[in-house]
Amino acid sequence: MSATRTPAAVPARLPVAIALLAAIALAGCGEGAVGAARKGSAGAETPGGLLASAAVTQGGGGAAAGAARQVADPQEAQSFPAPASVKHAVAATPAKAGAAVAAGAPSDAEVRRELQQMQAVETSAKHAQQLQMTAVPGGRSIGGAGALAIPGGVPEAVQKVIAGANEIADFPYVFGGGHASFVDNAYDCSGSVSYALAAGGLIAAPETSGELESWGAPGPGRYITVLANAGHTYMYVDGVLYDTAGRSGVYASRWQVGAVDNSGFVARHYPGL
Repeated sequence: MSATRTPAAVPARLPVAIALLAAIALAGCGEGAVGAARKGSAGAETPGGLLASAAVTQGGGGAAAGAARQVADPQEAQSFPAPASVKHAVAATPAKAGAAVAAGAPSDAEVRRELQQMQAVETSAKHAQQLQMTAVPGGRSIGGAGALAIPGGVPEAVQKVIAGANEIADFPYVFGGGHASFVDNAYDCSGSVSYALAAGGLIAAPETSGELESWGAPGPGRYITVLANAGHTYMYVDGVLYDTAGRSGVYASRWQVGAVDNSGFVARHYPGL
């Protein structure tokens, strides 16, 4: 067959090749070529999340073919990728993680439970207030148990986002984690942000960092601001940074002390928040 190919047949295929190269260039944290195994910072395969150690076709947790594919997170080394020996329990679904505040008109029993929860939260808040903004050695992660106290006086959705973020605050980082499903045992940067947003009912499926560039509405929000670019994403919730990069170890908190340079990132927020 090659002996009969005409010179014109080769250029005719160039548009296809160019299109394929352009598709490969699209990227976002949490996206991986189909069938590519998750890698740790040393390049060795890691167990990653339970459900997607063979990287995800994503763009929304099981998105259709043709979705943007992923490049490596440029801040992966600062996220302390989990080695193969690291094991972690599986997270709850975001809906359960964000159930700290009940929606709708409460019954008497619910009011009593909420009063008990309020007292517990107030006690926890007093203790956490002394810990939450103290960085542990070796990184910007907050000290103590690593969870952020859920504040009063903010919208319920914001409280649920914080509760969801707390649920996985100390989970290991694995590139691609949390994308085949919200329920996983390790999360990358966009998997972490997506999980917390889902707990607040603000996102329906895991999104990559590239996809989070168009999530919600443009610009910073009053309570929640998501910063995203093709390779990395993080967010501020009620003024506190939630980021996989900058932690002090594999199980260190994603809640961070201080702020980071937002240059090169797109700011997005949920309308009204």
